[in-house]
Amino acid sequence: MAPRDSAEPRPPPPPQGWVWPGKIVAVAMGALAGFWVLSLLTYSYLCWGQGLEEEGLLGAQAEERSEAGATGTTQPHLIFILADDQGFRDVGYHGSEIKTPTLDKLAAEGVKLENYYVQPICTPSRSQFITGKYQIHTGLQHSIIRPTQPNCLPLDNATLPQKLKEVGYSTHMVGKWHLGFYRKECMPTKRGFDTFFGSLLGSGDYYTHYKCDSPGMCGYDLYENDNAAWDYDNGIYSTQMYTQRVQQILASHDPAKPIFLYVAYQAVHSPLQAPGRYFEHYRSIININRRRYAAMLSCLDEAIHNVTLALKQYGFYNNSIIIYSSDNGGQPTAGGSNWPLRGSKGTYWEGGIRAVGFVHSPLLKNKGTVCKELVHITDWYPTLISLAEGQIDEDIQLDGYDIWETISEGLRSPRVDILHNIDPIYTKAINGSWAAGYGIWNTAIQSAIRVQHWKLLTGNPGYSDWVPPQAFSNLGPNRWHNERITLSTGKSIWLFNITADPYERVDLSSRYPGIVKKLLRRLSQFNKTAVPVRYPPKDPRSNPRLNGGVWGPWYKEENKKKKTNKTKAKENKQKRSKGRTRKQPAAHSSTKYHPSVTAG
Repeated sequence: MAPRDSAEPRPPPPPQGWVWPGKIVAVAMGALAGFWVLSLLTYSYLCWGQGLEEEGLLGAQAEERSEAGATGTTQPHLIFILADDQGFRDVGYHGSEIKTPTLDKLAAEGVKLENYYVQPICTPSRSQFITGKYQIHTGLQHSIIRPTQPNCLPLDNATLPQKLKEVGYSTHMVGKWHLGFYRKECMPTKRGFDTFFGSLLGSGDYYTHYKCDSPGMCGYDLYENDNAAWDYDNGIYSTQMYTQRVQQILASHDPAKPIFLYVAYQAVHSPLQAPGRYFEHYRSIININRRRYAAMLSCLDEAIHNVTLALKQYGFYNNSIIIYSSDNGGQPTAGGSNWPLRGSKGTYWEGGIRAVGFVHSPLLKNKGTVCKELVHITDWYPTLISLAEGQIDEDIQLDGYDIWETISEGLRSPRVDILHNIDPIYTKAINGSWAAGYGIWNTAIQSAIRVQHWKLLTGNPGYSDWVPPQAFSNLGPNRWHNERITLSTGKSIWLFNITADPYERVDLSSRYPGIVKKLLRRLSQFNKTAVPVRYPPKDPRSNPRLNGGVWGPWYKEENKKKKTNKTKAKENKQKRSKGRTRKQPAAHSSTKYHPSVTAG
């Protein structure tokens, strides 16, 4: 799709009776403050505060709110920003040609996470962040939750926002959900968020907010809380629209009370779309996908600049912790680069799972440092609950660790291993076998595990090329420039020392069979704790045509109750009939089959 121009609409007048909150500022600052607030409540694409020094020019009101926040809660404000499909190389401080001054500055002043792992695709990373559990412990081991599937994050998992609400946090989500919505109980507002503004699906048009999952399966995908946000169907680019909503939330919240903001941007996931003005610095990039991707990332960087300014303006910053993360590796065919790592999004090579990440906060003890300790996306769950002065139930088996002292003080990480995943459904490796796994593990199964310095992969780990920057020719990642790997016949197991060989160039599986066996046994131990896979078939009732043209919950609770009652009556009749001829054993539960517990 060609890049879309960002003609800036004329700001509408403020609503009648509108009043700037807080104390009256000096007359000299009044006009400037009014302009700022107006920019929040209109559809302007201007960079809020652009060209101004961050210190000293935000106005007297910002100082007053900062003072109020400083005397309020001891619980920190938690801001988790999740980018979508950002490649490992695609940040300035990793050597990218794409300009990310905000990310570079925040990371340089905070703690860069340079041994940080996520999952290779969208749903798994988001589910592990919000539950602190590996996929094998939520049933989401395979693929993503698709729009037509009667599936969602299991309702018996206590989510991060639910735990934060228990200790007084106001919880807000802005952006991409992608954890299922077939039942109302699966929606973000039923999973712990006070408010939700964003999309339910994994992708969609950045301007129209429409998504077609297949021919004839198209619908609108923008929500405010539990209802379609038709009032926002006015062509605003999602990155900027989400940022405006974050600014509005901060403007209306008391900084003396703790807040949790989960900002899950759609960018830089395909489709590759960006407002025209962000292309100005990238006309030298020949590959059109890379150029569009660069423009999208520049817009995202500016958005995070504006979020940071809002945190300062409204008195949150000094008591805030900002965490930035990508949800998985980049997709070279869609402009992303993971160089010098191997592989891409959707694979268990380092390019699919090693992510851009950092923590920025005035509360950090060791600022301006690099953390090379092992950190995983599941670790945010216990870490943030601990920072919030919350409690984790003793009977909850988490896979994450509290790593705040590791990040803030430079202590050793409590984490020594990561189960990247075990997917029993994924296409089996043709040459995999129990024999290849020394009778410990069937190497036909896709799996990956990290234990200290060692990483083991089995089965079919996915696209395995290294894609250098020069591969982005005019026609797309040109495989002539790629360092291509032809997997040798019979190969279904790999071993790497990631500390010594982070680019996975030297397979050590034949040299160290003892290490291979040790990691296979660890895989087997993890697999014994796995729950059945949840990956139900498509449900035709999910079609937006049946739901007013909107993607949204389609499983009706009242229909379930009616059907359940009919089922019970039928079963009781059958029991009475059979009881006349023979004695019956104890009756089984008459609960109606529920698609959410389907095991694949």
